[in-house]
This record gives sequence, structure tokens and C-alpha cells, in this order.
Amino acid sequence: MKLPMIETINIHYAKTHFSKLITRVESGEEIIIAKSGKPVARLVPLDYREDRVPGIAEGRLTDAFFEPLPAEELDFWE
Repeated sequence: MKLPMIETINIHYAKTHFSKLITRVESGEEIIIAKSGKPVARLVPLDYREDRVPGIAEGRLTDAFFEPLPAEELDFWE
């Protein structure tokens, strides 16, 4: 079992870099937030994950999917 990486950061850094911290937590890290050097909160990943259900999409993928797009379609995307 791999132990989570834990880092302690101050509140100002947490407010400034919250999105980056959430990304790190999503990858399994645990982060302690401190105020005046004393731990006050902990960011941890949730164990909640929905199971994927394969094959719920309607239709079929044909060889036409892999063919190059027509020029007028490519022009539309540029």
C-alpha cells in the first residue's frame, strides 16, 4: 500500500493556489493547511468514484469515422 504524500502549507498559499492544490489532492496527495504554523485543516482525496458502464452509448463506430474530413468541414474548424 502506497502512503499518501503529506505537505503542510500556510493559509495564504492555500488561498492563492487552491486550484493547484485540488489537482494535487485528486492525484492522491494529502495537504495540511496551517495558521501561524499550527495545523487547522486537511485536504484529502475522497474515496468516492462512480463506476464506468461500458457500452451505454447508442450507435456504432464504422470505418467512416477514421476517414479524413471533407475540406469544407476542415475549413469550418479553422
